[in-house]
Amino acid sequence: MTADLVLRNVMLPTGRRADIVVAGGIVRHVGAPVRADETIDCSRLTCLPGAVDMHVHMRGGVQAEKEDWRTGTMSAVAGGVTVVVDQPNTVPPITTPGLLRARVREAEEQAICGFAVNAGVLPDADLAGMRDAGAMAFGETFAAPSSYGEGLDAETLKELFARIHALGGLATVHAEEVIGPAPATLAEHDSARSGVGEARAVQAVSALAPAGIRLHFCHLSTAASVGAARGTVEATPHHLFLSHGMFDLDDTRARVNPPLRDEGTRRDLWSCWDTIDVVASDHAPHTVPEKAVPFEIAPSGIPGVETMVPLLMAAVRKKRITLASVIEKTSWRPAAILGIPRTGFEPGDRADFALYPDEITRIDASSLHAKCGWSPFEGLDAVFPEVVIVGGARAYACGDYLEAHPAWYPGQGYLSPKNK
Repeated sequence: MTADLVLRNVMLPTGRRADIVVAGGIVRHVGAPVRADETIDCSRLTCLPGAVDMHVHMRGGVQAEKEDWRTGTMSAVAGGVTVVVDQPNTVPPITTPGLLRARVREAEEQAICGFAVNAGVLPDADLAGMRDAGAMAFGETFAAPSSYGEGLDAETLKELFARIHALGGLATVHAEEVIGPAPATLAEHDSARSGVGEARAVQAVSALAPAGIRLHFCHLSTAASVGAARGTVEATPHHLFLSHGMFDLDDTRARVNPPLRDEGTRRDLWSCWDTIDVVASDHAPHTVPEKAVPFEIAPSGIPGVETMVPLLMAAVRKKRITLASVIEKTSWRPAAILGIPRTGFEPGDRADFALYPDEITRIDASSLHAKCGWSPFEGLDAVFPEVVIVGGARAYACGDYLEAHPAWYPGQGYLSPKNK
């Protein structure tokens, strides 16, 4: 056998070292070495399956000054993420098959890694048409208003969930309660969209959803919310690693929905680590000028796709969490929830990998690739990958981009033109 690529001396999750043989973008053999066009020695590196970030906002279109598919996926790949799932609260929102297909074409022209696109969930949205056109999932569905997302009332949600369930779709939900006037500080923002209210919203949504529906809760920020959820749950690096007390009270860069919580709530969220299904970034960049306004009118959202896995890898190096749990929550579990082929260490797996050194560094926003140019994680410990492999070939190595591998992952209901 002649391979395209061999990763030599990979430490497998089982604890043994082996060579991973790749050809045609697929793992073909794990074990003894073979001849290859290219080899990479992994003896001093930790090899992880490429991450699947199932919650990003790649902006683009009329919002391209914030981010676009090229800069957003460059940022993803530099952080070890090889598949991103774009949310539909774009401008305009993705509510028709035509808009979804246009979004996919935009990504195919610009992205450098794998991607999927979700369908918007509104009363007038063509849910069946978007499923047939390749939507990965439905939502995030807004049970409370957020940036570019309209909050839906209980009866509307119930009806839309029934429609999604009938289509066999995955419903992803943004669950919050919003009270009071516009907040002027991070602490007021925490109170206006409280953790207690979030848990109540999660309970209410869980009760509204029909039995048997595939239900996924986005960015849960408290232990109580995780405990209240029916279905799979996602947490973000910013709710795991940041609390509002780490920032000046009026620092708009830390404004995000759901809000950053107090330090005690942040620590409690870590107590749910074993029951959190997925870590996803909710990458939602805004420009510096957009954030440089009074807190009351500043947009919510922060960049995070590039720093997600590096933050978790630093926690692994500090022995706070296990490497196996990071692989599960950033790669294998999201792939299973979405129904896409997983990347991994067995013949037939997708050949997407990220190779991490042992050294912990500090996050420096000036070295990141998101177009917005800033990060709320500035100065935190991280371990960034040296090499990232997408589609069986090196896409990134020590700061250089080598080869683009855009690959669209349609949802399970996709009716390709040849199958219609």
